[in-house]
This record gives sequence, structure tokens and C-alpha cells, in this order.
Amino acid sequence: MNKINLSTKGKKLIQMYKKMHRSGYKTTQGDFVYPAYERFNLKAFRKIIQPYLNELTVKTILDYGSGGSDWNKVGFDKDTNLSAIKYFNLKSVYKFEPGRNIDQRKKADCVIVFDVLEHIYINDIKKVLFDIFNYAKKIVIINVACYDSSALLPNGENAHVTVRYPLWWKGVLDVISMDYINVKVLLLCSTNINTAESFKIWSGKDWDDSESIVTKLDVK
Repeated sequence: MNKINLSTKGKKLIQMYKKMHRSGYKTTQGDFVYPAYERFNLKAFRKIIQPYLNELTVKTILDYGSGGSDWNKVGFDKDTNLSAIKYFNLKSVYKFEPGRNIDQRKKADCVIVFDVLEHIYINDIKKVLFDIFNYAKKIVIINVACYDSSALLPNGENAHVTVRYPLWWKGVLDVISMDYINVKVLLLCSTNINTAESFKIWSGKDWDDSESIVTKLDVK
């Protein structure tokens, strides 16, 4: 299992997130939230993601930065009342959440990374992305928030420590994905809590197999 050699600030952030999980956190509005990070953020994107998982016959998922997500709890899909694991017709789900001392990292058909990367110190982004791709057999699905959080770190700073425009994230992932040409990438960038920008799914192999040298920037 890979050990990520985080920077000093990255290690400090992990300790802050552990404290927030244990004790809750303050918000920019002056409220206090406990328990922390219990919301299953994937739920809002389930209908967008489901066709890709079906098309690629995804049966195993690594939930990277899982927070308090419960894949076995019924009601994930309000129409069918199914749990997430049943809704996506999965065999197994593994979790990685260093803020809760959960580390079940192993190879999976799909690695899902929801509302995680904006919480990573910028010097560690590349290391974390390489770790993510190392565990993916077929596809990496990433949702990243491109706006400030309402949550505050214990030191009073914003919990979204790396806020960048969607095209910045697309550029970073374009470069990283070329080292994993057989892994498809679906990138969703939330520009606010209710709006997300989706890029067309891609892989390095698609570009290499194309007769064209030009790679188009496709935004849905």
C-alpha cells in the first residue's frame, strides 16, 4: 500500500481534519457544526455518474476521501430507496479517509473522489493524484469544489485550502492522466454549492489512438 509523503502543511491539515471529525467545526457565518462531514455528496450526482459505471461494468469502487459516506444505507436514491451500493450494482466499496483513520485502499474498477482535492495543500496535489490513479483500473471520477467553503479550519482559515478555476483542474488532470493512458477520467467542477461544470470524459489512450494531433477541450 502506498504511503503518501505529504508536506509539513499537508500533515498538519490531516491533524486538523481529525480534530474537526472529533469535535466539529465553526462556519464563516458563526455557526457550529457537529457531526462534521457526514453528508454523502455523491448523491446529488448519482444520475450523471451511473451511465459511466454501467458502460464500463464497474463492480468495485474506492471512495477516496470518503468522509461519513454510507454506501449501504437505504434511501441513497429517493425514487427507488436503494442504497448506493445497490443503486450502482456494485460488489464491493472500499474507503480511504485519513481524517477518520480509515485506510482500505486497494485496486478498484473506479476511484471516486468527491469534495476532496480542494482540501489538499497545493504542494501535495500531484502526490495525491498519482496515488488516486494508482488504484484505478478503469476510471477516476472527480468532483472538486471551486469556491470557498462555509467551514473553517481549527486555525480559523477556510477549509477549502486550494481553490482554483475548473480549467486549472482540467489542465492538471490532463497531464497526470497521460501517465495512466488506459484509465478514463470524468471531471466535475462545482462552481457553487448548486452548480457544476462537467468536462467530457477522456483518457490518454483516446488521444493516442486518434489520427489527430490536436486535442480538443470539451466542456459539456
